[in-house]
Amino acid sequence: MSKRPNKLHIKKGDTVIVMRGKEAPTKDKNGNKVYTKGRVLKVFPKEQRALVEGVNMVKKHTRPSQDNPQGGIIEQEAPIHVSNLMLEDPKTKEPTRVGYKFVEKGGKEVKVRFAKKSGEILD
Repeated sequence: MSKRPNKLHIKKGDTVIVMRGKEAPTKDKNGNKVYTKGRVLKVFPKEQRALVEGVNMVKKHTRPSQDNPQGGIIEQEAPIHVSNLMLEDPKTKEPTRVGYKFVEKGGKEVKVRFAKKSGEILD
């Protein structure tokens, strides 16, 4: 019997903000927070991780192959835990929590995600 994968608050294609780790928010000289943002490329629900574009870059040593005849060191994204990510609010462009509600669409009730900060629907 296989266990149902855990439901996550993020999906492929979402724009997320990194809240913890080496890309955590920093402050500029004016005191404003500077966020690291990226698009979710892939989600791994069983591991509770996500692959985010341009975030958590690691160096990988590769052997020469047909694709890369030179071999050497390449940089690529590594998965980051979803607890370190927050969705970007479409209105305010700041991190927001995610809520769920049912909306009437074409005579059917559909479950959608919404940004708790602005109330904007994300799906």
